Amino acid sequence: MQSNNKKKICIVVSSLGKGGAEKSAATISNMLFNLGHEIYMVSIQDFVDYSYSGRLLNLGKLKKKNDNLFGRINRLLVFKKFLKEHDFDLVIDNRSRVQAYRELIVSKFLYKAKAIYMVHNYNESKAFTKYKWLNNYLYKNRQLVTVSKASKSNLEKKYKFKKITCIYNGFNFKEIEEKAALNDAEQQFLEKYILYFGRIDDYQKNLKLLLLGYKKSELPNKDVKLVIMGDGADYDEVVNYSKKIDIENHIIFKRFESNPFPYVKNAYFTVLTSRFEGFPMVIPESLSLGTPVVSVDCKSGPSEVIINRYNGLLVENFDEMALANAFNLMVNKPEVYETCKKNAKASVKQFSIEKITEQWRQLINEYDYIK
Repeated sequence: MQSNNKKKICIVVSSLGKGGAEKSAATISNMLFNLGHEIYMVSIQDFVDYSYSGRLLNLGKLKKKNDNLFGRINRLLVFKKFLKEHDFDLVIDNRSRVQAYRELIVSKFLYKAKAIYMVHNYNESKAFTKYKWLNNYLYKNRQLVTVSKASKSNLEKKYKFKKITCIYNGFNFKEIEEKAALNDAEQQFLEKYILYFGRIDDYQKNLKLLLLGYKKSELPNKDVKLVIMGDGADYDEVVNYSKKIDIENHIIFKRFESNPFPYVKNAYFTVLTSRFEGFPMVIPESLSLGTPVVSVDCKSGPSEVIINRYNGLLVENFDEMALANAFNLMVNKPEVYETCKKNAKASVKQFSIEKITEQWRQLINEYDYIK
């Protein structure tokens, strides 16, 4: 192991594509690499959409070749050999850890280095196993990092975890602005529109609420389109639901875009209707481009970014009429909209990659206290 202040760090991810947690892991690799650490990435699935730093072990390629029992055992052995050969100072585990037997093996038998466990979701069933006793056994004395204050508070109340730190996701706002300037002419075929961009997962993202709120608002009659951009298991279901409630002619469905930011920049506002989150990255991304956000007040994250009527609107969750009224307010009250638009960029400075890198630097400097 290295004796100086620079660490050899392994960041373990579900993948490097198509999700906020995955994008966050890629950003962390860039931040720690820029601090001078030696970075290695391990991806469980073969999705690589986001720019990352360091060397990559892509276990997803092995998974594609063989995903039966022997294939899973082989990948576990390859992972074990990789960890042993590199003798890491620190492992940052960015995955969802929901399978009890796998997490017992990984946390207690594979990770010989000190470990930091990222928690990207307020809903603990998406972050940990269903066995509370096992979660306490595995992580009670480990360093956990949540991406929202509400998530940190929730875990402190429900578990006996001793070391939990909140570090928000970091954003390279300069890069986002540069990407938003690309292909700008492509947006001209769209007039005024509002935008949802993210995973098409109706259970978490509650896109049916979005469709109902839009239908009950004045936006269809004012020819303000709804653009839904993304991929996911529920794509066809959401498309069919828009037909069922007879608004398909007002909705534009677009598949996942590796660069959604020209659409974000040109949107009238963006929308989030999730049942739960960890820290929705789409909110700071939108605000950094001067695009206000209308979001439900779900657990967790939106209320830690959005100041109602200052940089967006925060709406009671699971209420389609409250959502419709918020849409109407943005369109019918120019003074509200312009205030939110004017304040958007400055309201997210605290999430800049420079400020979040400093928080990671401080945590890594506490290396000796990490178990």
